[in-house]
Amino acid sequence: MVKAYVHDDKDSVDAREAHDTGIPVSLERLEKLGVIYKYLKTQEEVEQLAKERQYKNQDTVNIQLSTFNNDEKLFNDKLSIFYEEHLHEDEEIRYCLEGTGYFDIRDSQNNEWLRCKVDPGDLLIVPAGIYHRFALDTSNYIKALRLFKDEPKWEAINKSDSADKSNIRIEYLNSIV
Repeated sequence: MVKAYVHDDKDSVDAREAHDTGIPVSLERLEKLGVIYKYLKTQEEVEQLAKERQYKNQDTVNIQLSTFNNDEKLFNDKLSIFYEEHLHEDEEIRYCLEGTGYFDIRDSQNNEWLRCKVDPGDLLIVPAGIYHRFALDTSNYIKALRLFKDEPKWEAINKSDSADKSNIRIEYLNSIV
């Protein structure tokens, strides 16, 4: 089961650290924000969910230093991009196969960051239009299955790029009222 809690907002500390305030976040709180969590033991369960939700495509992403030819600068630059507060026009669906990572979800009701630690078997569905970010943990490794409704795409709209005014953000906020 995913471990979810309020993030401590200590930006001076490495994003890969736990940042755990000790304040737990329930699955119900995440659901009110449109975030869906499932623990799936097998690939067959993942395929069944994909069929039910009409996900047509998938790929696997492997994030570790060796993926970036052991170039630490390139690796850290990519991690910085993942950690910038952003949203997407499509759902972000991730199933953790190996390793560990953190999805931080911005609670639009009170502006808190909610941190979800994902381990193998954890699947998160992050709705379109919600602010979020991603960080590895200190092991610096995750292998995840990415599921897509249509053609695979991953375009982030950073908050700093006026994402608040995007149609998808406005639609998202209206959906959780």
